Amino acid sequence: MFAMRRRLSLFNEDGLLPIFRLLPVLLVLLLVAAPPVRAQTAAVPATADVTQLEQANSDLDRASGQLNAIRERVERDKDDDARLVDLKVEAEALNRTILSISVATRPRLEAIKARQTELGDPPADGAPAEAAVVVEERKKLATERNEINALTGEAENLSIEATKLSNRITEIRRRLFSDAILKRTEINTELFTEASGALVEETQTLNRTVAAWLQFVWKFKRMQLLGAVGLSLLAALVLHTGSYRLFAPFITRGVQEEKPHYITRLSVAFWSTILPTMAAAAFAGASYFFLDTFNVLRADIAPIVTVALGVMVAIYFVAQLANAVLSPVDGHWRLVRVSDRGAQLLWLLIFGMAIVNGGDYFLGTISEVLGSPVVLTVVKSFIASIIIGALLVVTAFIKPVLRQGEKPDTQGRPWPRSVFILLVLTGLGLVFASLLGYVGMARFIATQIVVTGAVVVTMYIGFLSGRAVSAPNAFAETTVGKRLEERFGLGQVALDQVGLAAGLGVYLLIFVCFVPLILLQWGFQVADIESWAYRIFTEIRIGSITISLVGILAGILLFAAGLVITRWFQKWVDGNVLARSQVDAGVRNSVRTAVGYAGVALAGLVGISAAGINLSSLALVAGALSLGIGFGLQNIVSNFVSGLILLAERPFKVGDWVVAGTTEGFVRRISVRATEIETFQRQTVIVPNSLLINGQVGNWTHRNKLGRVDLAISVHGSNDPRQVQEMLVEVVRGQQGLLRNPEPMVVFLAFSASSLDFEIRAFLADILNGTTVKSELRAAILERFRQDEIAIGGPAAPEVPVKISPEGAELISALLDQATEKLRPPSTSRRHKPADGAPEADPSA
Repeated sequence: MFAMRRRLSLFNEDGLLPIFRLLPVLLVLLLVAAPPVRAQTAAVPATADVTQLEQANSDLDRASGQLNAIRERVERDKDDDARLVDLKVEAEALNRTILSISVATRPRLEAIKARQTELGDPPADGAPAEAAVVVEERKKLATERNEINALTGEAENLSIEATKLSNRITEIRRRLFSDAILKRTEINTELFTEASGALVEETQTLNRTVAAWLQFVWKFKRMQLLGAVGLSLLAALVLHTGSYRLFAPFITRGVQEEKPHYITRLSVAFWSTILPTMAAAAFAGASYFFLDTFNVLRADIAPIVTVALGVMVAIYFVAQLANAVLSPVDGHWRLVRVSDRGAQLLWLLIFGMAIVNGGDYFLGTISEVLGSPVVLTVVKSFIASIIIGALLVVTAFIKPVLRQGEKPDTQGRPWPRSVFILLVLTGLGLVFASLLGYVGMARFIATQIVVTGAVVVTMYIGFLSGRAVSAPNAFAETTVGKRLEERFGLGQVALDQVGLAAGLGVYLLIFVCFVPLILLQWGFQVADIESWAYRIFTEIRIGSITISLVGILAGILLFAAGLVITRWFQKWVDGNVLARSQVDAGVRNSVRTAVGYAGVALAGLVGISAAGINLSSLALVAGALSLGIGFGLQNIVSNFVSGLILLAERPFKVGDWVVAGTTEGFVRRISVRATEIETFQRQTVIVPNSLLINGQVGNWTHRNKLGRVDLAISVHGSNDPRQVQEMLVEVVRGQQGLLRNPEPMVVFLAFSASSLDFEIRAFLADILNGTTVKSELRAAILERFRQDEIAIGGPAAPEVPVKISPEGAELISALLDQATEKLRPPSTSRRHKPADGAPEADPSA
């Protein structure tokens, strides 16, 4: 009878938000890095006189016995879905153990193959015989290799059998689910008569059980009960107050906002559903924990209390979601375009379906705990399905829809035809399925409509909220974004990055919390979800490749930690070891760069190894990369190798003044691909390293900063060259900044009728000061030229007077007058007289 009840109520056990059964799922999602589940019986550790092969054979024998035991239990419990789930988990864990036994022998097999390769083939007929030691070793290697191959084959056969057993368990569970859903019950008068009698008996049994429990608790567990209730209420008060204070901006609707932004409405709707529901679930869990810890609950009362708390949380969740989406009181916060009257009716109908669904689940649990006949459970589910179907039909005939721009208090319109037909067909389908006797199927569909529908709507709102928050320039408009901007002074780019991270966090929260809920609604067990979570995070198989998300995450974390340690070690070496050793900037840059690249390479190797990626499998990729280097990556590789040469040979270092082609300036940074040169105009020029290796590069400060400056001086050709040369020598010797050894010199380069050309050649201790020294030297020479009256240029030519005779002056004046007369325009003041008898022209015409 209980097996029949279990098949019938299979959808009930996993169909209504099992809060307490979901907690292990969330824990396994957070603790997926835990080691894989092993077989029930641990392997006996090998002693010193037991070889690895003997131990592997012993482990395989033990695994074979465990597989047979699991097979027998499957046949015995083939009608118990929960037990089948546990057996499936054991079979999969045993399969992993068998594979690990086979994998453990691979290193020894590879060593045997390598040794056989070293020994080579046996000598041919007629060839000199091998030494007896070699022949004996060859036989031992061949024998051991055959034994390992035999063990591997046996392990593969056992693994195949374990896989087949796991698939058979899945098939049995699928058949159980189908039988429970498609089982037909004859709906007649006898069914309801028998159910009414069972209901009277169940009511009496429940009254006696609850009364006896209350009397027992009040007499012997009074203080424990009061303590549990008090602690539960205290926990509820703390949760309510704390959540309100911490998350008030997310779960409250600002009175001052008459027309809130769409993002604000989405955020408030999502978090006002999630956070209070989580607080309610935590309160229910705390209540059960305290009652169970203080031994207040009996074995027959504990399931009823557990289901009652879970049902209350589920109903509260649906009510909160409906209130968040429909907002029956304030239409400005409504997420859907419905009227005020329509929103109120929809909220009542949704809440009513949640009450009916939760009540049926609770009453079914009572029947199962008290051992009532199955017929009573069938009638309860029949009535619940009829009521939910009728409520869906009623929902189809209300008129809640508004057009774009209409106010919330406007009279609504009917549903669109497609929605109307869907609601009517679903409601009538539930009613007719129940009347035809398919109560299990009708009950399952009704549960999915209420619970799964609420979960899907919450997920949809969450996705919309995450997308809206992560949109460009959207997070800055939210309340949290404005507070972050005021508190930490974040810019627009930083706020956009925070918004993107917040959106991804919302997506992750939705996936972790709600996907397991949907799977539970569709008949899967908690153990199924735990197994899938373990596989997803540790054993994603793509062909022969196995990917572990946990391993990849660990690899990324180790790589990031390696980068942080590398950067710290770089700063420590540069700031403590090299700085105290008075090493020049070029050596410090080379050491710092080498340490950085070595640290990144080491961190990369550690991260790849932790991620479970076999480096030997990258040989093909390395070959393709080598081919690509030969064709398209020549310049990159050339620059890379040239950078290594520059860092090793150090023909120039950071801070040197170099001249490379048309580029002249100071070296600021040397990397493995290019070198940064800063010109005197503060322009940074990126020069590929291959150009610096293959071309000519001048370095003014290669070994030291000693350098010579050349200054050209020209004076007028009328000056005495020796006097000028002596004067220049005196000025140069008295100039600060110029070295006395080597001694400066003045060279007489060239002369002409107009100039004498000299060149001053002097040495500086620091060539970087050459511009300043040359400027001061020019000023000192000019002052000395003026003091000694040495002409730089020739004297100005004298003015020559022009003499002319009086006759010539008169002739020139006459010619000028004639030219002026010709250039003068005709006068407009004179009027020509008209002919006789002709009328005088009108001047204004």
